[in-house]
Amino acid sequence: MDVEWLNLPDASYLARVAGRLGLAALLGALIGVEREVQGKAAGLRTHTMVSLSAAAFVLVGIETNPNNIGAVIQGIATGVGFLGAGTILKKKEEEGIFGLTTAATIWLTAAVGVATGAGHGFMALFCVIVAWLILSILSRLDRYLNSPEDQGTGN
Repeated sequence: MDVEWLNLPDASYLARVAGRLGLAALLGALIGVEREVQGKAAGLRTHTMVSLSAAAFVLVGIETNPNNIGAVIQGIATGVGFLGAGTILKKKEEEGIFGLTTAATIWLTAAVGVATGAGHGFMALFCVIVAWLILSILSRLDRYLNSPEDQGTGN
């Protein structure tokens, strides 16, 4: 059977690509789990796919034209910006805009995928750790600062 069209490289290359794509999916899933637990529409699967696809685009860009990787990253940022914009809602019956944090986590997840695809796994891991801290600690602070008893009391 002729499988030349698959362009199968050596084992070390396969391991490097599989490692980067696998790490991108795992790190995206870690962000997605937090969003899923919070009951957000864009959760585990969305964040995993965003990170994995961003890493895949970067890897393909590196393989086909490494001198033009900036254009690939710019395209990812633009495309994911539109995806994130779709999660932002303005409800007429209520004050405020919803989905900004989810949009931001989708954008961060793309950056994690880009970093992982480019071979910067530590940078990607550090971003995920900081994101978890922001989403857990700062959300508590945000709820405290915006608690109903602090608003409208005239004090």
